[in-house]
Amino acid sequence: MIEMDIRLTEVGGSKKSFTFPANPERIRGTFGTKYQSFDILSKGSRKIPKGTEVSEIRWDGEFFGTSKKKEAIVKQKVYQDPSFCLTLLQEWQRKGTILNLIISNTWINMDVTISSFTPEVYGAYGNIKYSISLAQYQDLKIYTTEELNSTSVTKKTVSRNEPTTNTSHYTVVSGDTLWGIAIKKLGSSKKWTKIYETNIKTIEAAAKSHGKASSDHGHWIYPGTILSLPS
Repeated sequence: MIEMDIRLTEVGGSKKSFTFPANPERIRGTFGTKYQSFDILSKGSRKIPKGTEVSEIRWDGEFFGTSKKKEAIVKQKVYQDPSFCLTLLQEWQRKGTILNLIISNTWINMDVTISSFTPEVYGAYGNIKYSISLAQYQDLKIYTTEELNSTSVTKKTVSRNEPTTNTSHYTVVSGDTLWGIAIKKLGSSKKWTKIYETNIKTIEAAAKSHGKASSDHGHWIYPGTILSLPS
């Protein structure tokens, strides 16, 4: 199994975060355009076709009771009682809270909401099995019929994920990583360090504005940040 952390952090507001104390055996995703599914853990790193957005990430997992928290699969540093995990995730689902999902050692860094969360208590140890689905968050704007017929609305509407037109710059969108940008814009994932070094001040300033001490060498990047692409 690939060693990774699965972390959800509130976007804006209190910045409350939660790291799942035990990894699932399999994490699956769905491409939004062609509805192709892919397996993250069993296949390792996957290349996603250009222009294809991931619309959903889902997995089945387990929260272990206190008598089972010493199991090797449990991450002791981030362990939480199952009742706490249950309450927090149900609250986020009920409120439709926008969350930033990061799965370390993968390309996944995207804003999501919890579309489905189904827990099941079983056994005598207080363990809880669960299924969770996270839908990629997209900004939506609702127009009246009159507004839709107005040419001024059409001219002013800009796609949320629209990059800058200057080919020497790139605007970060939800789901981006430096690794992925390097592949898409520079043709090689190894060039992500060049992007970081070129934009270190911008990336670090953005991380601090979002409450981070640092970007963790480019791990934390945020939608709307404009990056200069190295030649």
